[in-house]
Amino acid sequence: MAGNSFGQLFRLTTFGESHGKAIGGVLDGCPAGVELDIEKIQLELNRRKPGQSAIVTQRKEPDTVEVYSGIFERKTTGTPIGFAIHNTNQKSKDYSHIKDSYRPSHADYVYDKKYGFRDYRGGGRSSARETASRVVAGAIAKQFLSDIQINAFVSQVGELKMGKSYQELDFSLIESNPVRCPDPEMAQKMEDYIKSIKKEGDTIGGVITCVAQNVPIGLGEPVFDKLHATLGAAMLSINAVKGFEYGSGFEGIKMKGSEHNDAYNQDGTTKTNRSGGVQGGISNGMDIYFNVAFKPVATILQSYETINKEGEPVTTQGKGRHDPCVVPRAVPIVEAMAALVLADFTLLARTNKI
Repeated sequence: MAGNSFGQLFRLTTFGESHGKAIGGVLDGCPAGVELDIEKIQLELNRRKPGQSAIVTQRKEPDTVEVYSGIFERKTTGTPIGFAIHNTNQKSKDYSHIKDSYRPSHADYVYDKKYGFRDYRGGGRSSARETASRVVAGAIAKQFLSDIQINAFVSQVGELKMGKSYQELDFSLIESNPVRCPDPEMAQKMEDYIKSIKKEGDTIGGVITCVAQNVPIGLGEPVFDKLHATLGAAMLSINAVKGFEYGSGFEGIKMKGSEHNDAYNQDGTTKTNRSGGVQGGISNGMDIYFNVAFKPVATILQSYETINKEGEPVTTQGKGRHDPCVVPRAVPIVEAMAALVLADFTLLARTNKI
């Protein structure tokens, strides 16, 4: 299986399956001398781990990271950083009913056709559990990017959408509720809605907004490796993501060029920021902001029709422990992937000129 690595200089390779002994990764290219707080890495994992509230999967995993290399006396050595997170609470029997059939809109069918074999326990490599390794690497990237602030939050669940711009929000409220929405009133509505969806045995999608502040000018390459293109690729690599837009996004098509253009101030900043902090594929020093759309989780705890390996129609029902809405737990994953992109381009920018 190819495609398990991300990044050029600041490069992550992940390994492991949902119901295997462990998941983990190797982070290569992190410069030596970065002071690392392991507790902060664990805190990021705690934000992603299952069982943290009533509106997420109740799989109980401590998700404790063990670092095996690349760090000495709390500083990076410049060598590959190897780490693992051991799985402790698998219930593989919960998936025996899909051994010979396929969940609609899941990776089951295409994995079987592509490889001729699949690990049906929790989806194997296609499980979102793989993203825990990304969160570890992203937490390291955040500490490398100490001057850049990256905050993501839930801005929409189903039809429930915040009517505020990110500039109106207090990011310190993101962790004040299980939905990770910084608008307390809307957060309560979202939480109640997710609970009602869960009672139905169904799932619902949502949107995560991410904001990166204090990003220097000059990150990103102007042709194929545009900053926004790589951010889009990073976000679209996350399980269940169906859409990415940055800056004015799709709303920008409603405006004339004279309305959409970001006029300059004398210091090079812009009066507006419809560009979303990126122009010509290169960061311009303004806030980078983007939205990531997540579909409803494919596994539903209802009876549904599908086909088996022989192509015969069968009726089955989802079992096990699954998220009724993935977006609350995906917030730290979005932040992690943004941090990995910015860390990689920070290193690449050092090669641009003398």
